[in-house]
Amino acid sequence: MGPSASRRAVLAGAAASAMLPFLRVPGARAATPGMLTFGLSSFPPSIQPWANTGTAAATVKLMIYRGLTSYAPDGSLRGELADSWDRVGATGWEFRLRDARFQNGEKVTSADVKWTIEQIAGERSTAYFRAEMQGVERVETPDDRTVRIIMKNPVATLPVWMASYHLPIISRNSPRGSFVGAGPFMLKAQERGVSLELEPFSGFHRAGLPKLKGIRAVAYADENLRVAALRSGDVDLIEYVPWQAMDAIAADQSLKLDTVDGAFMFLVFNGSRPPFNDARVRRAVAHAIKRDELVRAAFFGRGSPLMQLPIAESSPFYNPEYREGWKYDPDLSKRLLAEAGHANGLSCSLLSTAQYGMHKDTAEVVQQHLAAVGIRAELNLPDWATRVAIGNRGQYEMAVMGTAADSNDPDGIANFVDGSLAPSYVRSYGLKIDRITELLAAGRAEFDQAKRRDIYRQMEGVAIEQAPMVGLTWRSQGYAMRRQVTGFRNLPGALTFYSGLTFETTDVA
Repeated sequence: MGPSASRRAVLAGAAASAMLPFLRVPGARAATPGMLTFGLSSFPPSIQPWANTGTAAATVKLMIYRGLTSYAPDGSLRGELADSWDRVGATGWEFRLRDARFQNGEKVTSADVKWTIEQIAGERSTAYFRAEMQGVERVETPDDRTVRIIMKNPVATLPVWMASYHLPIISRNSPRGSFVGAGPFMLKAQERGVSLELEPFSGFHRAGLPKLKGIRAVAYADENLRVAALRSGDVDLIEYVPWQAMDAIAADQSLKLDTVDGAFMFLVFNGSRPPFNDARVRRAVAHAIKRDELVRAAFFGRGSPLMQLPIAESSPFYNPEYREGWKYDPDLSKRLLAEAGHANGLSCSLLSTAQYGMHKDTAEVVQQHLAAVGIRAELNLPDWATRVAIGNRGQYEMAVMGTAADSNDPDGIANFVDGSLAPSYVRSYGLKIDRITELLAAGRAEFDQAKRRDIYRQMEGVAIEQAPMVGLTWRSQGYAMRRQVTGFRNLPGALTFYSGLTFETTDVA
């Protein structure tokens, strides 16, 4: 399909979206003060607290669980189950726990923190942070309110890790097979694949919160139906506002649109076998993409090209010398392919998902650009849960990804480029570049800001040459809500997917 055909498809989707608000979605309800209906972009494949199964799942996890630290609405790191922390010796951190309770009524203690870290680091663990937690030498619990995490090596970013929605503290007395958290809401019921019902936890540690009487999270896998549900009043708040609908929502006096730039699109590879175990082939892909066209076609201009690692220009760690590290250069792509033994091009698969329009549209445009340099990519567009499973198992050759960094610290991109970590669909499969791992570890262990900047500059230089991932575009990420919704906020930059933290202050009239 040529570029014009692809564009017509996108415009057709926009037209359909414009018509959908006049339709009624099943399950229409009269608004009930204090009861919020939230339109999820997909039903979470799992809400297991330490696994990464996508941002819809992360948003639900932020309703139910809490970690030692978290983020304030302005994006600054704040205490959560810990109210303070300090360095101890060369490799340790001491956290002082606040008076908080789990949803089973038991106090959050240092023993629960120790148990949580042990579970994540365990031999059979599939936790997202397993590799990082194996760097823990020991956990000391001198009393119920004090926990010391002693690392094998210095880790400047440990308090930031502890804010991740993949690192919540869970009660060691959780019933087998379930997980008791300390978040503001408790899971009351769920209809698999359809919706989740949550009720407020009266013992939440922030006085007077949560404000809501309950949340009903309903999955609308079709993004146009999600917008229609908001505009018809069936839901109060939606995530993943489709880019073609943003202008209309912003112009609707009954609605509010809250967008930030911080999420991004990129490509990952199966580096365990040919052809993408060769850096020249990965770089050939990187230089074949017309990113301006991709921003227009997939994001209606609400984004910008990304030709380097996803470090924002506002960051003190941004490296302007790499601004065009993966610039569009089809002649270079063809030369690299020839050097790698593919002078006549190659055929491969390109994994994405049809469930999110941005993923599908990105894949279609990338497919066209690759074809122009001789890379014939066959699309595979399953639902999101299947796409996650395929990615985790490495059953693909090349794949489209879209997300945000784990934090606004440069260490937050480690999960996209450090092949020494446990396999994850967000990272190239079986692709370990030792120098990148070494430099990331050095940056993590360095407390001097200037020295950290130099380390990450070196790391990005290696990444441009080796292409463990290929940046495509920054994108605007939006939530939309009825005017009656207050207290919900889209967090800045890479923290946009942590916005679920603000459900604790959300209310609806």
